[in-house]
Amino acid sequence: MANIEEKVENLLSKTITDLGYELYDVIYEKEAQDYYLRIFIDSPKGIGLDDCEKVNNEITGLLDEADYIKEQYFLEVSSTGVERA
Repeated sequence: MANIEEKVENLLSKTITDLGYELYDVIYEKEAQDYYLRIFIDSPKGIGLDDCEKVNNEITGLLDEADYIKEQYFLEVSSTGVERA
């Protein structure tokens, strides 16, 4: 059975690719009392705040409809960071 991260990746991959980005990673984790779903995206042109907002706006409805995560969580869309080689 696929875990939440795999399910989310399968759900969002095509949408993110169609927007012109690469879905680099999906992490679902608990920090203190809060749950976080972190979506990391990349692009040859780099990723800015507008890119993250664009992806966030497109995937929020898909995640709500799929309802894979029963707990309340925070959605974060961000770049892979400068560490990626």
